[in-house]
Amino acid sequence: MTLRCLFVDFNSYFASVEQYDDPSLLGRPVAVVPVMSATTCCIAASYEAKAFGVKTGTPVWEALELCPDLTLREARPARYVAMHHRLMAAIEDCIPHGKAESIDEVPCWLIGRERRRENAEAIARRIKQRFVDEGLSPAIRCSIGIAPNRFLAKTASDMQKPDGLTVLEDADLPHALHGLALREFCGIGPSMEQRLLRAGIRTVEQLCAASRQQLRLAWGSVEGERYWLQLRGHELPRPAEQRSSLGHSHVLGPELRSFDGARAVLFKLLAKAAMRLRHEGFVAGGLSIRIRFVGVEERFERDMTFAALDDTPTLLGLLGEQLEALRGTDRLGRVRSRRHPPLSVAVTLTHLQARDAVTHELLQPRGRAKALSATLDSINRRYGNNTLYFGAMQDAVTQDAAPMRIPFSNIPEASLEEDAVTTRKQVRDSGEELWLQRERQFKVMAELAHRQARTRPIKPTLPAAYGAGGWVRTQTDSDSDETAPSLF
Repeated sequence: MTLRCLFVDFNSYFASVEQYDDPSLLGRPVAVVPVMSATTCCIAASYEAKAFGVKTGTPVWEALELCPDLTLREARPARYVAMHHRLMAAIEDCIPHGKAESIDEVPCWLIGRERRRENAEAIARRIKQRFVDEGLSPAIRCSIGIAPNRFLAKTASDMQKPDGLTVLEDADLPHALHGLALREFCGIGPSMEQRLLRAGIRTVEQLCAASRQQLRLAWGSVEGERYWLQLRGHELPRPAEQRSSLGHSHVLGPELRSFDGARAVLFKLLAKAAMRLRHEGFVAGGLSIRIRFVGVEERFERDMTFAALDDTPTLLGLLGEQLEALRGTDRLGRVRSRRHPPLSVAVTLTHLQARDAVTHELLQPRGRAKALSATLDSINRRYGNNTLYFGAMQDAVTQDAAPMRIPFSNIPEASLEEDAVTTRKQVRDSGEELWLQRERQFKVMAELAHRQARTRPIKPTLPAAYGAGGWVRTQTDSDSDETAPSLF
């Protein structure tokens, strides 16, 4: 079976960009964090840090104990995206690349004579040399996998890191895969691994030997058959995806771990989601709100459904009503907000439908709200996002909270994601840049870090200015319930 895909995977990408921008960090352990707090987690680690056991998802306090010389750098999303585009341009000089579905990896499709092994390997070496010629290496390196399909090429790119080159031909399959663990394959996470174990599949060798029907039963759908075909080198068309939800989440920095801070960030996240909703031509029929608190598993959850709409004022009004209910539970003592301040917040617009597929109101009672939303969109697209914004978002905007993030599956537009304030701060360094965020991944990792911190009570090693949950005690805080303002 011929080689069809060359897959480029950048090694420890975020940390590598930090080492590139600051050459003094080369050869030193570096970790990138979403916020400078002991209770968050590392979202990237250099290979020097990985040698000490620091990896993506490691709590910061634990990382500092594993590696006392670890250098922490706060994430700079716009910078990573600017570098991403520079790297894509360098690859384009060697071979046309496909759509980059992640900031640190991209598939390239081989055609004609490029499919010969010696030619494909020569292209891979040319890409690596291009990074050297542009002065990007040795700070920024990549591992390249070459295989009959995208799935196997991505797998191959993970088999030799850092700076590896692995080729999987038909003659290499399946035995070349047998040394991997199940979780090292794309599409097999913790829950899928458990399903495979229940089906009697405990090793990759057993996975490759399983019949098409066995994998269909293990997956519980036709996806199992697709996996069977991909393991054998078949390139399958990717199923069309229909968007059903749209949202944002954010792990609060120490300065915003209060009711007012969480409220401001939630309003900012929802306003951003509503703008994206209109830009993509959808209306939403539901809204989900999630708030997690420091030190407790219980979280605030609200799920609402309503007639499809897309205007920001109405959505913010619905959000505000639910947050007032939360404030009321705090006043009644049901939520101990002083002891367990908010840790992370998320809003998701659900039940999406194409705007043109929905019958609009006959009398349009929300005409003013729709006109206001259109005006906000027009001004913010022209002068920068959040040039004009609702007052309830003030704290989040001035604190530069909930900036652009890097998701797994799309490259957002700067006009919809990057704040005008942030852009003005960065203009000398980066100009007009895009930024992608692995938001859900970082949020889940931060919450896991908090759970681990409770089960392993090791004292965080950040300055004493940080209090419980990593939030900063200000001069207005007091142990007296009568004089201290509530965090909620």
